[in-house]
Amino acid sequence: MASRARPLDLAAPALAVLLLALVLAPVAAVAWRGAGLSLGPADWSAVRFSITQAFLSAVFSTVLAIPVARALARRRFPGRSLLITLMGAPFLLPAVVAVLGLLAVFGRSGALNSVLFALGLPPISIYGLHGVVLAHVFLNLPLATRMILQGWLAIPAERIRLAQSLGFGPSETFRHLEAPMLREVLPGAAMVILVICLTSFAVVITLGGGPKATTIELSIYQAVRFEFDLGRAATLAGLQLMIGGLAALAVWRLSRPADFGAGLDRDLPLRAPPGWRRAGDTLTLAAVTLFLTLPIVAVALRGLPGLADLPPSVLPAAGRSILVALVSALLATATAVAMSLASARGTRPMIETAATVPLATSGLVLGTGLFLLIQPFVPPQTLALPVTVLVNMALSLPYLYRILLPETRALQADYGRLADSLSLQGWSRLRWLVLPRLARPLGFGAGIAAALSMGDLGVIALFAGERQATLPLVISQLAGAYRMDAAASAALILVSLSFALFWAFDAGGRRAAA
Repeated sequence: MASRARPLDLAAPALAVLLLALVLAPVAAVAWRGAGLSLGPADWSAVRFSITQAFLSAVFSTVLAIPVARALARRRFPGRSLLITLMGAPFLLPAVVAVLGLLAVFGRSGALNSVLFALGLPPISIYGLHGVVLAHVFLNLPLATRMILQGWLAIPAERIRLAQSLGFGPSETFRHLEAPMLREVLPGAAMVILVICLTSFAVVITLGGGPKATTIELSIYQAVRFEFDLGRAATLAGLQLMIGGLAALAVWRLSRPADFGAGLDRDLPLRAPPGWRRAGDTLTLAAVTLFLTLPIVAVALRGLPGLADLPPSVLPAAGRSILVALVSALLATATAVAMSLASARGTRPMIETAATVPLATSGLVLGTGLFLLIQPFVPPQTLALPVTVLVNMALSLPYLYRILLPETRALQADYGRLADSLSLQGWSRLRWLVLPRLARPLGFGAGIAAALSMGDLGVIALFAGERQATLPLVISQLAGAYRMDAAASAALILVSLSFALFWAFDAGGRRAAA
């Protein structure tokens, strides 16, 4: 039977090798070019600001997510499922659109400052450290909430029944059930958000960028695009990789298991305390809903009037973004299918490593390395779109692989031996067994990959000229030129296209599975 699976067994390791080469070759180029170079005071200031804003963003996002996740875990109300779904929207929302929405609410001419002006109070500024942290909380609070909510829902029902039979009040329930779960979940959630914020680019280039509000990512971009100091850019990129690795190691050492043991079901929610705690949960959910929806609504209201008079660069850039998103999603999906199917047949350390390594880097670091590799041979602008496609494919593949792996393992356990006994392999196996059975997670994963690629503003900022600019880059340029109405109109198109692509892939997968 092993010989019948030979095509898959050969294809998946080959794809894993290519993926490792795509990630590690740029990282090696960065390490080689940056070896022995020292950083100046401005660079160390960027390092300090990067760590500070990422740490604060992770702390605020996870701490504020605790009451939100607790309210969702212990309350049942109409629209709860819709609100939980809303918590996943900012993950797909392009960062540049989120920033424009926050500017429409908290910016100099935003709704909040208009109210403050009417009350005779001084205005607030969203630019600088507090603005960067605010934007990161907006983008990552829903992610932290979803992760912590899963921890609450994973508390075994038997433990909850035991606590109820012993007459535990809210404080005892928190001490014996909720606090151990939070010790297990919070470090991982904080690490994920910290790494995301360390590699944030679109937020900082819009809300930071000053001498006191520059991150490593922005310094890399400035070193390549404006100073053409590739050695300095490589040194900064290598330093960022080291900081991300140390953060992951620290969290691994701090994480502690909750030791609840196994349960038979998870259908029993925690008892919802009445009185002022119910009012507190209601106010918490209302506040977070308002916080998440107001910026998106503000972008829509500001962008709608300008749709009829878009700048000429918007529609071609939208077409390039769609092309990049579709090709990246298809490449990532095909690669993830082959690698997850091979992993489902047995332990494959190389495949597992290849599917995890991209999480340790960022689009700008990979872009810097590829720039170093390409620049001696061809002008980087000529390869802007192909390089963007490859980097987006590599960065979205870990998500698809994790989505598909449980499904492919179930597929192999249920139908693997039968398919092998029938000599069902190659295209026939894909057509009649794999694709129909994996249609739903395939559609969902491809939708995520397409939406993430649509909103990417990383590697394209390094490579692109006017003729290669994608829609996020055009929006960033419009906002930088203070053409906020035009930027809002372009942002409305970007978010509509991102969610449309996600919906099209996800709905297609669900229809194929029906």
